[in-house]
Amino acid sequence: MKQNVILGIDVGATGIKGGLVDVAEGRMVSERHRLDTPTGGTPAAMAQTVKRLVDHFSYDGPVGVGFPAIVSHGVARSAANIDESWIGANIEKTLADATGLNFFSLNDADAAGIATMEYGIGKPYAKQGTVIMVTIGTGLGGALFVDGELMPNFEVGQLFLRNHKMIVEKFISNRVRKDSDMGWKEFGKKFQQFISHVDQIFSPDLIVLGGGASKHFTEYERYLKANAEIKPATLQNTAGTIGAAVYAARKSGN
Repeated sequence: MKQNVILGIDVGATGIKGGLVDVAEGRMVSERHRLDTPTGGTPAAMAQTVKRLVDHFSYDGPVGVGFPAIVSHGVARSAANIDESWIGANIEKTLADATGLNFFSLNDADAAGIATMEYGIGKPYAKQGTVIMVTIGTGLGGALFVDGELMPNFEVGQLFLRNHKMIVEKFISNRVRKDSDMGWKEFGKKFQQFISHVDQIFSPDLIVLGGGASKHFTEYERYLKANAEIKPATLQNTAGTIGAAVYAARKSGN
């Protein structure tokens, strides 16, 4: 592998995506390759899918992986839209045993946030300010940065909406939008209730929207209002892959 080129993997509830990243420049140097997340999402099945992804790139080096869970020292402490048998499992060891490579894992939204702060729209706040990134996908992921420092495992999708008696990612997400055949106007108005909640509690300077629904930001932008700036992620769906690779580079000393 060329110097500074590291494989980043973004694990989601429906797809496991990966690509080679130039971590010095924060850009993809290969096409992203996507494989379906195996039904059920058990550790053994997902590890084999990750191996297929590694083999696709004929890669031999450290690997960064953004994972849909609270991740503490390489161990999954929750399981968002994947099998609950992941809870308590060592992500890095599970994937290393299947591939023979060294893995460095973090929460998937944290990975996207790292890329956004290093190379994306959050860069002006890399030294000072509070930035919240929200990834709008199957659920709602979150990453929190204070003066450029990551506050890991910011589970913003688990905030409880008292008036609706449910957690926010059950109230609104890209999956909720699709399952309800919701138009962008209705989506925007419901998402605004979440934005208002986040703005009031955390008083961020910037809220960055990533994930699948961020590609359609102009369709619902007019319905969003906050004291913070609200902007779509410029790296869009590559942010998780790039951020995971950057994280692996930092942890492995590359």
